[in-house]
Amino acid sequence: MKRLAVFCGASTQVEAGYLAIARELGQQLAASGIELVYGGASVGLMGAVASGALENGGHVIGVMPDFMSSVEVTHQHIQDIRIVRSLHERKQLMADLSDGFIALPGGYGTLDELFEIVTWKQIGLHQKPIGILNFRSYFDPLLQFREHAIQTGFVRHEPRDLFIVSDTIPDLLARLQTLGCASISK
Repeated sequence: MKRLAVFCGASTQVEAGYLAIARELGQQLAASGIELVYGGASVGLMGAVASGALENGGHVIGVMPDFMSSVEVTHQHIQDIRIVRSLHERKQLMADLSDGFIALPGGYGTLDELFEIVTWKQIGLHQKPIGILNFRSYFDPLLQFREHAIQTGFVRHEPRDLFIVSDTIPDLLARLQTLGCASISK
């Protein structure tokens, strides 16, 4: 697996532990030789994951819509910034550049990115592995909703296989690597 896209929040109003886990993910990606593709911002978890990767000599690709550069301050130290026209183009380019995906805690934008990439996988637009880092049980309500949607018949049982969930970075990266190798051999 050469590159992973990371979806995460840009909020600066989060507890320090969330920033620390994002930075740690960036560091571990770089240590594993995996390039980071992310939203391009220097703030919140986005800034932390990019800074973590850069601190360990990792390669970072940021994808920033031109109209958002005033809202999400572009990270000035990344090697490769791609400017696009819309949020849709951002998601498409991040998907095109990546071999897999990780969702960290975040808000509506993070959930939008996660749901779109899961939906694309469900309908067969890609077979890339998707992982959720469930730090501090942040995604537990989402996982409960998934079970509710399955039980009420709005979602088929297969979506349990559309993404993996882990509480730790090493476990999540190992499982994504395994899934990534399996999807390449298909």
